Amino acid sequence: METIKGFIEHIIYRNTDNGYTVLNLIGGEEEITCVGFFKTMDQGETIRAEGEYTTHPVYGKQFKIEKYQIVPPDDAESIRRYLGSGAVKGVGDALAARIVKCFGEDTYRIIEEEPERLAEVKGISERKAREIAAAVYEKRDAREAMTFLQKYGISNTLAIRIYEKYGMGLYGIMKENPYQLAEDIQGIGFRIADEIAARIGIHTDSDFRIRSGILYTLMQAGAEGHCYLPKNILLQKAGELLGLEPALMEPQLQNLAMDKKLMIKMPAQGETEQKVYAATYYYTELNCAKMLHDLNISVEEEGLLPSEERKILAKIDRIEEELEITLDDLQKKSVLESAKNGIFILSGGPGTGKTTTINAIIRYFMSEELDIYLAAPTGRAAKRMTEATGYESRTIHRMLELNGVVSEETKTAKFERNEQNPLEADVIIVDEMSMVDIFLFQALLKAITVGTRLIMVGDVNQLPSVGAGQVLQDLLSSERFPVVVLEKIFRQAGESDIVWNAHRIHAGQELRLDNKSRDFFFLERNDINVIYKHMIQLITEKLPNYVGAGVYDIQVLTPMRKGKLGVEVLNGILQKYLNPPSDQKKEYQSGDVLFREHDKVMQIKNNYQLEWEVVSKYGIPVDKGTGIFNGDTGIILQINEYAHEVVVEYDEHRRVTYQYAQLDEIELAYAVTIHKSQGSEYPAVIMPLLSGPKMLFNRNLLYTGVTRAKYCVTILGSRQTVQEMVDNNYQNRRYTGLAERIRELMPE
Repeated sequence: METIKGFIEHIIYRNTDNGYTVLNLIGGEEEITCVGFFKTMDQGETIRAEGEYTTHPVYGKQFKIEKYQIVPPDDAESIRRYLGSGAVKGVGDALAARIVKCFGEDTYRIIEEEPERLAEVKGISERKAREIAAAVYEKRDAREAMTFLQKYGISNTLAIRIYEKYGMGLYGIMKENPYQLAEDIQGIGFRIADEIAARIGIHTDSDFRIRSGILYTLMQAGAEGHCYLPKNILLQKAGELLGLEPALMEPQLQNLAMDKKLMIKMPAQGETEQKVYAATYYYTELNCAKMLHDLNISVEEEGLLPSEERKILAKIDRIEEELEITLDDLQKKSVLESAKNGIFILSGGPGTGKTTTINAIIRYFMSEELDIYLAAPTGRAAKRMTEATGYESRTIHRMLELNGVVSEETKTAKFERNEQNPLEADVIIVDEMSMVDIFLFQALLKAITVGTRLIMVGDVNQLPSVGAGQVLQDLLSSERFPVVVLEKIFRQAGESDIVWNAHRIHAGQELRLDNKSRDFFFLERNDINVIYKHMIQLITEKLPNYVGAGVYDIQVLTPMRKGKLGVEVLNGILQKYLNPPSDQKKEYQSGDVLFREHDKVMQIKNNYQLEWEVVSKYGIPVDKGTGIFNGDTGIILQINEYAHEVVVEYDEHRRVTYQYAQLDEIELAYAVTIHKSQGSEYPAVIMPLLSGPKMLFNRNLLYTGVTRAKYCVTILGSRQTVQEMVDNNYQNRRYTGLAERIRELMPE
């Protein structure tokens, strides 16, 4: 690394959100363009910076700053420039010149040690002198805090967040309990806090470290879908993380419980293991169970007269005539149950008539002149629901009016629609419930008033939600709500081998892989390079005309991230052929990923604060909002090399601008994991299945992948692997307690 020193003459560009800055630095006779991340740096300040020179393809030579220190100006001219730059409130260029003329190179010492002497300068009162000194002290405090934090290997970006959070209190935090950073500051997890603690000299068996490690282990379990961990598993995982024996950690479990940071549930009947929850997860489950209890009103409790039931059935008959459909007994029962109950759950596999049933339910409530809201967890799922029903469907986030604020405690979204401002609907129908996690479910329930009907639709055999919980599975397991599971495969759907093979997978039966199908193909290929070749041919030549779709509409789905048939390798190969480099396309290398204009990309984490807008063909914004979510896919429209920005357009023409520093939130999406494809439907799906870990290559995953296709599934790989996946009914267990909370509040 090289070191340079100079004063900041001009800040060319600064992103106020992440601190990315482009500035001109004057060092001796040389003017240097510098780039980096810093919020506390102002024009006129003198810095010493470490980094390296790079050559930008458009803007030429730049110095990329990795580390920096703000240092006091050490000559009269630098002091004048600093004071006159606007960095010190109340001092302009003319006043700065008078101060320096009076005190020369001793100016800075005078301000810090004898600030009252500033009143000797014409135009400065004693009060003004104190204000100038206070402004300089504040800058000095920030400078010294940044220098202190950098000693412990903390990056500029994190140091800024720490200083903004704690101010001068950061010294006590760092000395006594640096693990507090992991709880208070986004972007600092346990591992970073642990590294800082090690540099400071905190002992590995410190109580603070053990407590932080236990909480971190529970939070990591939440990221893997769990709401709690059995006590022995928690201590084992935390012990591996901390390098300590479980016996050393057990006392801290009790201390954390006393501090209400976690909840320890005693074993239920027939169980032996205590369950340990992070407090947030426990109370979220409990709140959901309480709200479900309140919503679960049945007219049968008041006594539904036979004549009233006959009226409902007569209306169902008229709906069949109007829609020119014939409902089977279970579909009719579904409409009847939705009319009779505050909560109703409709489930079933592909081709069993869920959409037809939803349409009949909608028609029934419309005949009752009730207000109906339709929603789904993702934009794609909401769009499919709109197309299938003919009625507007929104994402749950839009229906609840996401406001861009994030809860400090749970790191989840906050919504305008809640218990104080509920949804103004009589009936709410939510599709793809298997994708709804426990926190989104709680937000939904908070916005529903008692007396509003909640109808939940989903296929319980799909993979569970990406977020924590398995809401649909737990609702069914609780056995406390009216449920209809549709089973009959209807004639039109029965003509599809996608549907039949999906049901065979679910039943663990052998698949029909004879390629006599019109929509389900299997190509036995055991050579990785041959699989690559045929995948490209299918996407670019064979499938677009066959299914009437564009190249980007055809989706490669794979079980894995790593390996030769994982998304990371496949995306590089597919990008090369589907969006090759060109002089007309700008590129940016972010870590290991090369992004190029026109690339297909996916958001890989929920960002509730990311702003989007929809613009007209004349570039005028016509709609705007916040929130882009895990699994949303879009196209890179523009890479702005000067502003260090990437513009992505998502479904419904929502445009989002990412700073280069935010690109860890997106990845290429020519190939995506089957888990990430949940809630989506593609005209054609290609699945390369050759070999992989048994825990991953299971029936549940194959079923989900196959049911993502609307018109065509093509599997490339090993027949034996496919059959082994069908035979493998292993599912990673999720530790969730919503069903237990429901049963506690609603005894049978």
